[in-house]
Amino acid sequence: MDTRYPALITKALEGGFCVRFVDLDEAFTEGDSMEEALFNAAEVLTLTLEGRLSEGIEVPPPSRSVRGARYIAPDAKTQGVLLLRAARGERSLAELARALETSWPQAKRLEDPHHWPSLKTLDRAVRVLGKRLVLSVE
Repeated sequence: MDTRYPALITKALEGGFCVRFVDLDEAFTEGDSMEEALFNAAEVLTLTLEGRLSEGIEVPPPSRSVRGARYIAPDAKTQGVLLLRAARGERSLAELARALETSWPQAKRLEDPHHWPSLKTLDRAVRVLGKRLVLSVE
């Protein structure tokens, strides 16, 4: 699963660049330069996704093949939460906790964007879900 979200970037009339995310109406930002706009976009994407996850609001999957869009990733913690949730699918947190032989609160922490699980823990969680953790650097 790819956790990068499509963003449309336009030149602002007063200078700089405006960025808005196709799948997240509340996520938009700007920057004086393209570099600053992309940095701010990653920040606002992370904050928007963290907010939705913390408040129990649905997080839509990223749209694919959006013409003219730049695909932007949230921070690694948020990506981990999104990937684990996708791997868990319809299984409950209680089922995940039992498979990991841990408590429900410990399993829930794995899906908390403010918690930073180790790679070992994340790998173990996805393995019990029948998946494989794959890392990438861009």
